[in-house]
Amino acid sequence: MENGTFVGDILILEGLNVTSQSFIPTFIILLLIYIFILVSNIGLVVLIFRSKSLQQPMYLLFCNMSINDVFGATVIIPHFLRDLLISDSERYIHYIACAVQAFCVHLHVGASHTVLMIMAFDRYMAICNPLRYAAVMTNRMVVLLSAAAWGTIFVLVAILVGLSISLSRCRSVIFNPFCDNPSLFKLSCESILINNIYGLAYTVVLLGSSLGSVTLTYLRIAMVCLSSKNKALNSKALQTCTTHLVAYVIFMVVGFLIVILHRFPLLADLRKAASVVGHVVLPALNAGIYGLQNKEVRQRIKTLFHNNKVT
Repeated sequence: MENGTFVGDILILEGLNVTSQSFIPTFIILLLIYIFILVSNIGLVVLIFRSKSLQQPMYLLFCNMSINDVFGATVIIPHFLRDLLISDSERYIHYIACAVQAFCVHLHVGASHTVLMIMAFDRYMAICNPLRYAAVMTNRMVVLLSAAAWGTIFVLVAILVGLSISLSRCRSVIFNPFCDNPSLFKLSCESILINNIYGLAYTVVLLGSSLGSVTLTYLRIAMVCLSSKNKALNSKALQTCTTHLVAYVIFMVVGFLIVILHRFPLLADLRKAASVVGHVVLPALNAGIYGLQNKEVRQRIKTLFHNNKVT
């Protein structure tokens, strides 16, 4: 293997470039974040499924987000931890494992967008059409919407990654700390025009539909709140939508940065930082944003701890 020339199915991964002084703190922080993501998100899912009062559409969507965050964090963070423990000369990955990781990474990101779109629609119905909410947003409807969201993204990502792995390879270096679709098709010396066209169309459709639907939804919610003199309605809208919107804006900004920075190799360190925020920090924040800030969830947790102390 010389100058990144392809000789087999073993690929070389670019590391996180952590200095020897920051290696231990970085490893400990990543490990603690991973443990927090697992405990908080799995705990939230268990709490919702154990509490009949929380088995409502909004909380089932919280479960969707939590499961997706655990999935995404498990794909990336153990990979980063392993990366910190091994030397540069041992930083290899099999091509099949790289393709699977790329598929999982894009599935996680795509599902995040579609689930957030469903959550925005749920808030729209609850605030703008409260009388129809119970009839439209049933648990069955949430299950159907979730299945459609995951199924659609699964097919789209399968095509995205499938186009990349169908290319012949002439390189063996992944210029990224983990595998994603751009990393895969950059291994080829063939024309990647079709990959670029489909990848651009996929990105435009996913980000465009996500940004468009969420923007229209919140504009409609804002119009209802401005035209209403009901302080209780406005307070509910502010409480349930503000955190959702803040998390969505951060998620979109990070997503755009990662996509754009892939086109600028000289900004690789900035792209890595954006990737860490998107795949590590955001999953850690989501449990608090969508779960712990919710009054009903907090009360249920307090009740659970109180009952445990009594027994």
